[in-house]
Formats: sequence, structure tokens, C-alpha cells
Amino acid sequence: MFSFYWPWLALLLPLPWLVRFFWPDREALEQEEEMAESVLYHPAIERLEQAFHSSDKGLQSHDWLQAILWALLWIALVATVMRPQWLEEHTQVTSRGYDLMLAVDTSRSMLALDFSLHGRKVTRMDVVKEVVDEFIQQRQGDRIGLILFGDQAYVQAPLTLDGAVVRDMLTHLSPGMVGDATAIGDAIGLAVKKLKERPAESRVLILITDGENTEGSLLPVQAAMMADHFNIRIYTIGVGSQQKEVPIWKEGKIEMEEMSIDENLLMRIAQQTGGQYFRATDTQALEAIYQDINTLEKTDAKSKTILIPQPLYRWPLGFALLILMMMVGISLGRNQQ
Repeated sequence: MFSFYWPWLALLLPLPWLVRFFWPDREALEQEEEMAESVLYHPAIERLEQAFHSSDKGLQSHDWLQAILWALLWIALVATVMRPQWLEEHTQVTSRGYDLMLAVDTSRSMLALDFSLHGRKVTRMDVVKEVVDEFIQQRQGDRIGLILFGDQAYVQAPLTLDGAVVRDMLTHLSPGMVGDATAIGDAIGLAVKKLKERPAESRVLILITDGENTEGSLLPVQAAMMADHFNIRIYTIGVGSQQKEVPIWKEGKIEMEEMSIDENLLMRIAQQTGGQYFRATDTQALEAIYQDINTLEKTDAKSKTILIPQPLYRWPLGFALLILMMMVGISLGRNQQ
């Protein structure tokens, strides 16, 4: 389908003629005044007039050609700036799946070394990366987004069918990258904002945290009420062992520090929204969420037709350059005569 990106620029087409009409030629007026004031006496005035008439005919034909070329040049230039384009239709494929938003806690406490992975001690963040990466690989057809929260909540990846992009972003996560605190309420509120426009049956938030709500402008309970209003199910995961004191990296060395998870809050959020709470003391506990999410009803993503523009401005621009070359050639030929 052919169209112009800026069709309203066609209003420029009559501009040269309007300028010529409303802007009188001062040189022509001065010449007419001089002609009116001067009188020519010649013994063969009739032959002189005939000679001038014959030369005027050649000049008039040349002027008409120049005027036509100028008009074509202006039309071609205006057509160029109107940005002609050919629109090709592309329809996105409809897929069935969930709208999953992952909210991952990146506070400093995620440096705690109370997990084992492949026979070695690792931080909570390492375990979350490993398990969530595997989880995303299994979500064929699901739209997945990623939210990070610490002092505040940020959208790291909007909802997308490209799980590989989200997995790549996961590999670059590090504790403390968005602050040392834990803004659980803000993370839920941001997820509600991104999920509320999606089909009601497929809105799911998976909240992964290892602590208590210590920061943010929105209380977690209030945020959970908002999520419930928009039919968003929240699955909360508390990451961490049952020990009161856990080893943690601190200023380049391992120290013991007391940490706790507000399980009552996470349970209340899950119950409020029809989700479920999981206490992840090991990797197997984290993976238990897979089967529960698979029991939800999948919904169809709406298919959408988009038009991809192919620019065509080169054609009128090339035509304008060709006309300009013709005008230069005619002008040089006239000067040589």
C-alpha cells in the first residue's frame, strides 16, 4: 500500500506561484517605467519590430521550457519531503500462554552463602539465577517480564515472548545493583501497572525475595489489594535457609549475620491474590512452583497486523536531480550560442 508519511506537506506545491503572484517583479516594473519615458525614432521602425518579434518567439519558447522544468523540479522536491513509502503488512502469530512477571530481590542480603549448587557453596543470587533461568527455558509460548527491586523497583525487561533476552539479563544481576533495601510493595505495584492491561486469566507475578519490606512508598498489603483488584495472582518465594545466622560476603570476607524472612507477609500476599507461598530452602523447593503454574488456564495473545514502511523518497529525489541536470545543460547551451 502506497502512502506519504507527511501528506500535509502537499500544501507547499502552490507556494512558488503564490509568491510570484503576490510579490511583484520590481525589475520588470522599472523597465516598463523606463520604456514609457523613452521614445525611439527610427526610419525603418516596422522592420525593426519584426526582427524583435522573431527573436522574442525563440525566447518565449525557451522561457516556457524553463518554466515547465522549474515546475517539475518543485513538484519532485515536495514529493521527496512528503516521504513517500510502501507499507508492507505483517501479521504477528497468535500464541497461547501466560503473562508472567518475575520480580527479583537484588538487595545486599542476596549475597548470603546458605545454598549449595553442584556441590559448592553459592550465594542466594546465584541459586535464583540458576533456577529462574531453567524456569524461563520451560516457558514456551509465555510472555515473560523482569522487575528488579531494592531501594526502588525497576522494569528490567517488559513482557516479551523472547525468553532468551530475559535470560541474558538475568546473568548480569548482582546484589545491591538497585540498592541494599527491600521495596516489596513497590515491586508489586509496578508489576500491577504492567500486567493490568493483559488478559485477566493469565496475569501472574512471581515475587522472589529473601527478607522483609524495609523501603518503598507503597505498603505490600496495599499493593496486594491492587493486584487482587486486577485479578493478578502472586506467587511469593522466600529464599533462604532456616538458620537464624547465615554466612554472607561483607567487605571482601565472610561474616555471620542474622537474617529473617517475613513469611507471614509473603503468605498474606499470596492468599490475598489467590496465589501460593513457597519457602525455598534449597533448589528443589524453588522448582516446586513449576507444576502449580501449569494448572492455570492459558489464554490467547491477540494477533496484531503491523505495517512496515519501505521508503521511496529516492525516486522523486533522483527525478529532481535529473531535471536539474537538464536545466544546467540547457543554460550552458544557450550561453554558447
